[in-house]
Amino acid sequence: MRKYAYLVAVLGVACTVGMPAVAAQTKSDKVAAPAAADAPQLPGGASALSETHGDWTVNCQISGTTKTCSLSHQQFNKQSNQRLLAIELSSKTGDDATGTLALPFGLALAKGVSLTIDDQKLDGSLAFNTCQVVGCLVPVAFDATVTPLLKSGTTLKIDAFAADTGQAVSFSIPLNGFAGALARTAELLTN
Repeated sequence: MRKYAYLVAVLGVACTVGMPAVAAQTKSDKVAAPAAADAPQLPGGASALSETHGDWTVNCQISGTTKTCSLSHQQFNKQSNQRLLAIELSSKTGDDATGTLALPFGLALAKGVSLTIDDQKLDGSLAFNTCQVVGCLVPVAFDATVTPLLKSGTTLKIDAFAADTGQAVSFSIPLNGFAGALARTAELLTN
């Protein structure tokens, strides 16, 4: 009888000690798997990627639990290699896009800028937000009625005025690759 009681006691301890460890392991496995599945990912497990789509670049990076993706275009002065302008946009749907346009110093900030896609002038003017080291910044938002024009267009024209002379100043951004870059940005942000 004592041997039987001892065996029951040993099995009881083994079950009591062993089961919580197994349960804890199973529980942590169940917790870890969804967390890993919910963590932002890029193709091939990369932490950053950069792709060229015509004249546009798609950049994505993961920092902690945040995935940031955007499409951008930059232009530089060929002699000084100084950046003249840049536009960076983001979109989760591919049907609209929001972001920032960076233009050079020396523009009449109070007059803002106007945008034209090929020969179609967009309504209103956009105000400058601020000027920083990178240039003077204009927030931009293209809704679902404007985005198709960008996708099928050839050139986004930005009209501004020089601060010192008041003369009109124009900048042109090629739209070659814009449609693919926008779609890819939305795909990377939602997957």
